[in-house]
Amino acid sequence: MRVYQSNSFRIGCKIIFEKEPCLIECSEFVKPGKGQAFVRLKLRKLLTNQLIEKTFKSTDSLEIADISEQKLSYLYNDGNFWYFINNNTFEDFSVEKKIVGLNSKWLIEQDTCIITFWNNKPILITPNIFVQLKVTDTESTSKSDTINNSTKLAKLSTGAVVKVPFFIQVGSLIKVDTRSGEYIARIK
Repeated sequence: MRVYQSNSFRIGCKIIFEKEPCLIECSEFVKPGKGQAFVRLKLRKLLTNQLIEKTFKSTDSLEIADISEQKLSYLYNDGNFWYFINNNTFEDFSVEKKIVGLNSKWLIEQDTCIITFWNNKPILITPNIFVQLKVTDTESTSKSDTINNSTKLAKLSTGAVVKVPFFIQVGSLIKVDTRSGEYIARIK
């Protein structure tokens, strides 16, 4: 079992804490004038996305998580599983619906994404930061609407719903930020 000593805790390290894989998002080494040195961490649990703060003594250590990431291409889904392929080895993977979660609205066939594996099992899917999607439906608007609001809701080809400017029409191709779900630009 490989471990990190507390003086090696760095941002981006992946460790096992409370029997779950975690990512260190913030690390602060504190050496008070009196008493023992300690490390203050902000950890993101990779299975639940929960953020926790924890303090460790300078003598503590944590196990290194067996985490790997692969860039895979999305193929299709059958409602229960999403299927991906590694374009280099042609190895295919199936990922459960609960792991894909809300990221399913940003997955486009033949597009690549990053899948995080823990002990060779997928635990997290990270779609591309920006995706280009077609608008399939928008709210109807009148001239009086533009006085108070500058956006309307639009449904995209993957089922996602985002706020877009009034000039976006059905059939338009738009760029969306998958981290926030915000409209970025119209693609011509």
